[in-house]
Amino acid sequence: MTFEDFGFVLLIPILIPLSLFVYFRHQSKGRIRFPTLSFLKELSPSRALWMRHLLIVFRMAALVLLVIALMRPREGLEETKVRTEGIDIVLALDVSGSMKAEDFTIEGRRRNRLYVVKEVVRDFIQRRPHDRIGIVVFGERPYTLCPLTLDKSVLFQFLERATFGIAGDSTAIGEGITTSLNRLRITKAKSKIVILLTDGVQNAGKVDPLTAAELGRTLGIKIYTIGVGSQGPVPFPAVDPFGRSVYQYVRIDMDEKALRSIAEATGAITYLATDTERLKEIYNEIDRLEKTEIETELYVQYRELFPPFVLWAMSLILLEVVLGQTYLRTLP
Repeated sequence: MTFEDFGFVLLIPILIPLSLFVYFRHQSKGRIRFPTLSFLKELSPSRALWMRHLLIVFRMAALVLLVIALMRPREGLEETKVRTEGIDIVLALDVSGSMKAEDFTIEGRRRNRLYVVKEVVRDFIQRRPHDRIGIVVFGERPYTLCPLTLDKSVLFQFLERATFGIAGDSTAIGEGITTSLNRLRITKAKSKIVILLTDGVQNAGKVDPLTAAELGRTLGIKIYTIGVGSQGPVPFPAVDPFGRSVYQYVRIDMDEKALRSIAEATGAITYLATDTERLKEIYNEIDRLEKTEIETELYVQYRELFPPFVLWAMSLILLEVVLGQTYLRTLP
């Protein structure tokens, strides 16, 4: 609680002594003089005689309450408004057949690349509350899984739908980039980026990845590239002639040179992730590099608290008047 006009507190040391002076001066004028008081020695003061002093107590309390009301006690209700200059982000995820390779682990358990990517991407999305984020998946063809949105719960729902087979088994990196750029081309955000993740080489589609990167540079859109996958042969799930699930160790090629060229053409960075921890570090680094500008404005609204003080003061004054004219009435 704060006071708007605290200076009125100076009235208290003035009004209280003044009230006491007037009260006792009035009491002295109402005395009856006797030549002797010996006959009153046997009498004891009545309860009403002692209670008459309550009147001045009520009056002083009412004055104090009125002074507090004049000081305008109030309670601040803070209201914060946040203005943000968000970044528009498209997450371009490779869902081709090669992402089935299980060379990544989570909590000691072997998982396929896409499963791990989705877990890491989910954490990245949670750390970007003020940015619009969209998801594009690509394999043999690109597919806008979720348009740009601020609704993170919707993003998570669509992220779960990123599965093998929805875009074909081959890899069309160039078309994945152009579809992502298309989602950002007409937005009004000051900063726009694409985070492209793949584990293979361009083996489908009609758009060359470097041509798509040049388009990104023209539009002023950065394209961060992430290559995922261990070096050398990796475990790939398969079924043997007896219908049993087994692993075959296969080599999956990755075009690191192309990924580096795509990022450099747009002023971004390329990364390589060979395990889960490194993949987490990469998304954390991109999160630090691409910061959202946040401007906070603080407004304070006040709720006036003086009415109860006025009400209590009026009640005490009324009580003083009623008692003074009835039970505690004194003769003139």
